[in-house]
Amino acid sequence: MSAQSPEKISAKVGFISLGCPKALVDSERILTQLRIEGYEVVPTYQDADVVVVNTCGFIDAAKAESLEAIGEAISENGKVIVTGCMGIDESVIRAVHPQVLSVSGPQQYEQVVNAVHDVVAPPTEHDPFIDLVPPQGIKLTPRHYAYLKISEGCNHKCSFCIIPSMRGKLVSRPVGSVLDEAERLVKSGVQELLVISQDTSAYGVDLKYQTGFWQGMPVKAKMLDLCEALGSMGVWVRLHYVYPYPHVDDVIPLMAAGKILPYLDIPFQHASPRILALMKRPAFAENTLERIKRWREICPDITLRSTFIVGFPGETDEDFEMLLDWLEEAQLDRVGCFIYSPVTGARANDLPDPVDPDVAEERLERFMNVQARISEDRLKAKIGREIEVLIDEVNDDGAIGRSHADAPEIDGLVYLDDEVDLLPGQRVRVRITGSDEHDLWGELL
Repeated sequence: MSAQSPEKISAKVGFISLGCPKALVDSERILTQLRIEGYEVVPTYQDADVVVVNTCGFIDAAKAESLEAIGEAISENGKVIVTGCMGIDESVIRAVHPQVLSVSGPQQYEQVVNAVHDVVAPPTEHDPFIDLVPPQGIKLTPRHYAYLKISEGCNHKCSFCIIPSMRGKLVSRPVGSVLDEAERLVKSGVQELLVISQDTSAYGVDLKYQTGFWQGMPVKAKMLDLCEALGSMGVWVRLHYVYPYPHVDDVIPLMAAGKILPYLDIPFQHASPRILALMKRPAFAENTLERIKRWREICPDITLRSTFIVGFPGETDEDFEMLLDWLEEAQLDRVGCFIYSPVTGARANDLPDPVDPDVAEERLERFMNVQARISEDRLKAKIGREIEVLIDEVNDDGAIGRSHADAPEIDGLVYLDDEVDLLPGQRVRVRITGSDEHDLWGELL
């Protein structure tokens, strides 16, 4: 009789991921490596041998949320490893939570994994042929959509932003690597690829648009060429964080032809040339209204999403009124707006003439009221149209999905009441029957 084999000892990791989609991709890479090594990812503090917290450090509110999450993990578990954007200033974290085991910055995947090793060794008798990791890696998004990060860092020096100091200068991924990952995701069932980076339109600048290969064909590391290749995969391709450089015009015909989604997420931030200059925004002198008009002439269905800052140091009533006038003329589909928040290390903190907080709050309210009316009118104009909808969720009341105009978790939804037989990841044709200022209602065709 053979001796009984020793009991398999597991190692369990809890994981908290905060911040933007770029941080989410960092979390996915860390989790994929840990799963490859045989670690089990568990959903509760009590079951975890160690907890990793991937932090956000973009604005003060995000830092406060990160510190609170670290504190909760320490209280509930005790063994906590910290990484992410807030990790670039270890002293700030240790001043509040001196008992954290390790602190690392963004993209320092190896350091995080080594810190996990120090707390709990990789599991014994790990068999990579049994403890399978899917080819696309561990994803934190639903099965039918995924973020595709094409570069790290940023070359811009916007005065309100510290991203370059946290994530470094632009480093583009080789185009073949990006396309191979996209292909793996599509083969795994992904129906929507969300292209993200700090500056998607600058992709490949640092590589001098080097030519790579995918499926034996040469492809340049350039936004247009990347979009053409992604557009051949038969899934939705959505572009985020695109600066309005002139060459962005080149991708609009791809949208008009249905190769990639007619959707651009462009952080305009303001409309006053004086404020944009103070912000040190790239292409601040561009006539953006003229560009938007041209885009809509080429692709009438294009959806434009943007973010803005009000209450920036030096913003006058005249600057703000210029922003409202611009908004009325631009008629953007989706808009987010934030009150300027001083971020430690940002050069904008030294600018004169800070805006009174009450004035900034009033401007935010006026801005959002204008945009709510614009959004409501633009959605109402879609009633009666037939569109494609990607289903995200099905419950007892029906199905909930998104149109090409809606990125997950930040834009609107399309409700299909009583359609309980659909499945997440299905793409269906829908006729729009109703709307409000955020969402649409429709019926299945």
